Amino acid sequence: MTRQKIEIKKIDNTAARQVTFSKRRRGLFKKAHELSTLCDAEIALLVFSATGKLFEYSSTSTRQVIQRRGLLPERIDKLDSTPSLDLQLESATRNMLSKEVAEKTRELRQLRGEELEGLNLEELKHLEKLLKTGLTRVTETKDDRFLKEISILKRKGAELEEENQKLKQVENLPHAVQEIVGHQGQPSEPVALVHTSRNPRPHGYNNSSDISLTLGLPFPN
Repeated sequence: MTRQKIEIKKIDNTAARQVTFSKRRRGLFKKAHELSTLCDAEIALLVFSATGKLFEYSSTSTRQVIQRRGLLPERIDKLDSTPSLDLQLESATRNMLSKEVAEKTRELRQLRGEELEGLNLEELKHLEKLLKTGLTRVTETKDDRFLKEISILKRKGAELEEENQKLKQVENLPHAVQEIVGHQGQPSEPVALVHTSRNPRPHGYNNSSDISLTLGLPFPN
């Protein structure tokens, strides 16, 4: 069920107004206590009812909070007239950084050959020295990169050469096998070998079955 929103206006009924005052006052003091506890804030509340009764709440001392409030206008005037130390340091740091940025920007332009009119002889010599030093570093870095690239290419070339040798060996293997077989020679036709058994046979054994034919390669001479 939706809670009905209460219209904020003066309560005409005296009894209802007193009950609402008591409830809202306790809720206000509770919120002040929570704020003081959670945020370590120093809080003082002074509440007068419609009948003139005083209700107060303070996280420390009501008198102490009021005294601090009495000093506040004087402190505000001092802050308005004199910048704080933090603001002064921030302003000084910002000015210093701005000067450094402007100086470095001018040096970069001079290294590009710009804004050289106001330089004296010593400044021009210093600028020339900076340019020579920078050019030397660029040349050394370039040469080092070239040497590294050449080394990488040589290593890749050696790896490719090794792979080519392996492929050639694999391709030549069938030819070598054929040459070995050709040297051994192949028989033109099978040779019939006749084996005659010399073992004694039992009585009545048929000698016609004692001869067997075997096909095979001829024995080497």
